[in-house]
Amino acid sequence: RLVESGGGSIEDGGSLTLTCTPSGFQIEERGLAWVAWYRQAPGSECEKVSFFSTGGAVWSSYSGKGRFTMVADNVKNIVHLQMNRLKPEDTATYYCAPYYLQSPCGLWGVGTLVTVTS
Repeated sequence: RLVESGGGSIEDGGSLTLTCTPSGFQIEERGLAWVAWYRQAPGSECEKVSFFSTGGAVWSSYSGKGRFTMVADNVKNIVHLQMNRLKPEDTATYYCAPYYLQSPCGLWGVGTLVTVTS
């Protein structure tokens, strides 16, 4: 199980950092690249937002490119999604889950809601 936290309501242009905490295992057992972030807005499909690509570089979807990045902390056993210059269209429930899944929103955790107001 993965536990997401850090969501909330924020104004257009603001920043938020989300946290993914594994429950019952260590992320390093699976490798840093195992964790990805996804999001799902009301009425929309589950979208992959960011994951660690080969060499540890961060891949971000087109919608998050240049604004979202991931940071892993092996000591604390957590992975963050840092989101800058947030837009109202970033409003969604954000989830962390294994990178290789197609549509895992809600399957590994309950997510954390991010609401961006204009």
